[in-house]
Formats: sequence, structure tokens, C-alpha cells
Amino acid sequence: MNKKIMSGSFWLSFGSIFSRVLGIVYLIPWLYMIGSPAHKSVAMALFNASYNPYALFIALGTAGFPSAIARRVAIYNGENRFLDSKQLAKVGSFVMLLSGILCGTILWIIAPIIAKTSPVVSTSSAVISIRVLVPAIVILPSMSSIRGWFQGNQDLKPYGVSQLWEQFIRIVFILAATYVVINVLHRSYIEAVYLSVMAAFVGAVASYLYLGIYYKRKSADYAALAAKSKPFDLTSIRKIFLMIAYESIPFVIVGSGITLSQLIDQLFFKQVMEGVQHYSAVYTQYIYTLFSANPTKITTVVVSLALAVAETTLPLLANSLAAKKGDIGQLIFQNMNMLLFALLPIVAILGALSYEVNGIFFSFSSLGGDYLFWNIIQSLFLGLAINGLTLLQALHYSRKAMYYLFIGLVAKLLFQPPLVILMQGFGAILSTAIGFGFVILLSYGEVRREFHVPFGRLKVNILVNIVFFAIVIGLAYGIHKLYVPNGLITAFLFCSVFGLVTLLIYLFMANRTGLSATVFDRKIGYKYFRYKHFQ
Repeated sequence: MNKKIMSGSFWLSFGSIFSRVLGIVYLIPWLYMIGSPAHKSVAMALFNASYNPYALFIALGTAGFPSAIARRVAIYNGENRFLDSKQLAKVGSFVMLLSGILCGTILWIIAPIIAKTSPVVSTSSAVISIRVLVPAIVILPSMSSIRGWFQGNQDLKPYGVSQLWEQFIRIVFILAATYVVINVLHRSYIEAVYLSVMAAFVGAVASYLYLGIYYKRKSADYAALAAKSKPFDLTSIRKIFLMIAYESIPFVIVGSGITLSQLIDQLFFKQVMEGVQHYSAVYTQYIYTLFSANPTKITTVVVSLALAVAETTLPLLANSLAAKKGDIGQLIFQNMNMLLFALLPIVAILGALSYEVNGIFFSFSSLGGDYLFWNIIQSLFLGLAINGLTLLQALHYSRKAMYYLFIGLVAKLLFQPPLVILMQGFGAILSTAIGFGFVILLSYGEVRREFHVPFGRLKVNILVNIVFFAIVIGLAYGIHKLYVPNGLITAFLFCSVFGLVTLLIYLFMANRTGLSATVFDRKIGYKYFRYKHFQ
């Protein structure tokens, strides 16, 4: 394989995975500095109330342009039209800057409305926390388009490394600013939250600087490509951008599905809890933190895994569809087999360790552990739904993917009020599972009808994981009857040992039942693997 592609793929994967890990691990020291459980609850509620609309506006601001620019740049470079690809990237970056300014302005204006409907005690604090993110929204879209330029040039290293720099500098700023505000200046932890939220802008600037330095280093190579390029002839640039925008809209909407679901919780949970059931603002904020703000940080791992599996299948599906091959149903079956093989045991192990994981990152609370457990189960629905919608988009069923997501979100919106009245935060979790359950049934039903996917052959995978789930939950229940870790170090050690042992049990079951052979065409384990690429 081309060394450049291997190196780029490594950096892209490493940057994406490691930045997500950093985005979770930093919570431990950050929340430790924030202080008491009550302060932690307020801080996480503010953080979440800011980042949900921020994530949506970033999606709207970029509108799928970076990946579209990458595709166009690659096409032009393949046709020896480097000057055209360079101009396209320049104009694209400018368009993204204007888009960032527009989205940032809108968010600044509507911040009081979002804050007022969010389940936080202090509306004024939420307004400041949301508005602090506006500078990041302004510059992130244009920075993403620059990443798209490098990706289009098949140079993935700056893409992955810039992600690392963005996350690393962001986290260093969060921890340093929080320490200075609380321990040196002895100011309120709320001010530390403001600066922590603003760290998104600091990280984006760091990424921008890295990309600029990298571009300057490669300027000689680009000059050589420009000298060999065909003359500049990009007369239809306006038409190109309109086409990109039209093609990107379904991907933006579907890609924002989980964020939209979280926004429904943020904007409507408070109205039911305070307006209908007359709970206090403090109690509402506390429950919101337990069922949404805290678990989201953990369950993103499960959803990211589903996205990774879906994205690896996209090129194969697109290729088979274009070539009119008859193996699309088999490819979808392989996608599902791989997804369930990876997703179900992680959900089982994380669910069994929900009390300990919640204690390591947030606080040792039985209620918090219960909320995290059901959120982890819910994340299985989210992962399966997003994978299904991604399959539909890869097979050129984008409109149906949007329609099915719309049905799921409407279902969540309708089920949320009565379920919240009955079950409070657990009702919000259940309404999300119901909504995305509809998405799962509709999306997989569609691909099964159209491409004759043999879903019945998944029964071994499902049965093995049902038995594994029962073993893991039963084992955790039995141990908790005898011993419950209540310290950070003991909980971490318990999770490490329990996770390793149960993972080995799963691999043993997968090998003995032949499941691993159906997924990977071989058993899993050191003595079974032969890396033929290195022989």
C-alpha cells in the first residue's frame, strides 16, 4: 500500500480516536477542581446547555462543505487541474467564514431564548456560557474547509494532527484556566465554566495555526504542482457551490439527528418538570445533569464506534451500487454482523460497570449509576439507528433517511411529556429509545426489502450477546452484593480487571460458537492471527 496513504490513515484514525479519549478523560481532574457534587451538577448542566446548540450550529455552519471540497479537490487534482482545486479551496474557505459569521450571529441573538428554556437554574449564566462559544462557531467552519483541502490532496496527516492539537490545547486551557480561577484567584467556579467553554475557540485557533504552518512547509510542493497544472478554468464555481449545498443538506440533517434529540431534552424537559409537575429549578437541573449532561460524555464512545463501522462500509456500498453488483445485501449483512459483534459487548460491559464509571468521572451515586446504565442501553438504539440512516444515504436513499429521522424525532417529542411526567429523567431516556426505535425499524426494513438482506443469519450473533449480557450483569450483581468500590482508584482498578475478564469471556464465547469465524473468517486470539501483510 502507498506509504503516504498508510501514514495518513494512521494519523486520521489516531487523531480522531485519541481526541475523543482526551475529551472524556479530562473530566476527572476538571470536575475534581470544580468541587462539591452540587457544583459539579451545575457546571455540567451549563456545559451541556451550551454545547448542544453549539454542535448543531457547527453542523449548520459547515453544511458538509469540507468533505465535499475534499472530493472536488481530489477530482481536479486527478485531472491535473491543481490551480482550479486551489481556487475552489480558497473560495470555499471564504464561504465557510461567512457561514460561520452568520451562524455565530444567529446563536448570539437567540442565546437568551435557548437559555430560558434550558434546565439550568441561572438563565443569565447560561446566556453567557452559550455566547462564549460564538467565536469558535465563527472560525471552525473555515478551518474545517482547510482540512478538506488537505484531505483532497490525499494528505491526511494534517487532518489528524490538527484534531489532536485542537483537543490537546483545548484541554490544557480548560485545566489551566480552571486551576487559576479557583485556586489562585479564588473566584467562582461559574467563571471557570465560562473559560472552559471558551476553550473551544482556543483549540480552534491552535488547529488553525498548525494547518497554516504545515501549508507553508508544503508550499514548494504546491508551487511545483501549480507549475505543471492546466490553466485556470473554474468558470462555474457558483454552480458548484450550489450543487454542494444541495447534496449536503440531507447529510447535515441526518448527521445532526442525535444533537437534535438532545436539544429536545434540553428545550422541553424543563417545561414539564417545572411547568406541569412544579419541581424546583434546582431539582430539575440536578435530574437533567444526571440523565443527559453526564451520560452523554460516556455514551459518545458507543455512538462513535457505530459511526466508525458505518463509515468503513460506505465506500464498498457506493462502489457496488455504481457497478450494479448483486452483493449489496451481503455487504449490509456484513456491516450489521460487525456492528453487533463490536457494539453489544461494549454496551454489556459498560452497563455492568455503570456505577463505577459514573463514580470515576462524576460522583458515586446510585441514581447517577442507574441513569448512566439506561443511557448506555439507549446508546445502542442510537448507534443502530445512525448506522441504518448512514446505509440509506450510501445507497442514495437520502430523502427516506431524512423522513425516517423526522418520524423518530416527532415520536420522541410526542412521547416525552407523558413519559417525563411518569418517570422524570428515565422518561426522557425512554422517549429517545422509542423515537430511534422507529428509525431502526423503518431504515432496516427499507434496506431489507430493497436489497434482500439476510438479517435472519444474525441470530447467532444476537443469541451469543444475549447470553453474554446475562453473564456480565449477573456477575456484576453478585460482586456488588459482596463489594462495592467507592473510591476513584479502587473503582478504576475494579473496572480494569472486570472489563478485561469479561472481554476474555466474550472472545472465548465468540470462538467456541463460531461467531468470530462468521465475522472475521477466523477465530480471534494470538495463536489464530496471521498478519499476511507482514509475512
